[in-house]
Amino acid sequence: QVQLVESGGGLVQAGGSLRLSCAASGRTFSDYAMGWFRQAPGKEREFVVAISWSAGSTYYADSVKGRFTISRDAAKNTVYLQMNSLKPEDTAVYYCAIRTFAGASAYYTRRDEYNYWGQGTQVTVSS
Repeated sequence: QVQLVESGGGLVQAGGSLRLSCAASGRTFSDYAMGWFRQAPGKEREFVVAISWSAGSTYYADSVKGRFTISRDAAKNTVYLQMNSLKPEDTAVYYCAIRTFAGASAYYTRRDEYNYWGQGTQVTVSS
């Protein structure tokens, strides 16, 4: 069983920054990809960014490109999401997800492509 624990959410003013972390545990990780999604009140969960673990390939949603940066620490089985220039429309619960048995350079943008999810961390951006 895989466990994902997100942290780093909070309240920030528009233009500010936050860094989210997602720590994975529960199995030996060698062939997986990770991603971040977010869900605002009354809206569907949407893709934010994905990373392939082995190759470090990344893919960003247009809405966050140039402001958010995903990175990973393989030794710690942790992925980070640095969020800069935050906007009120970034307010949402942010979820990390993992897809096991992924290709070395593959990343995934659909919710149904991931098989484990964290509990989410709230990010609130005030105007």
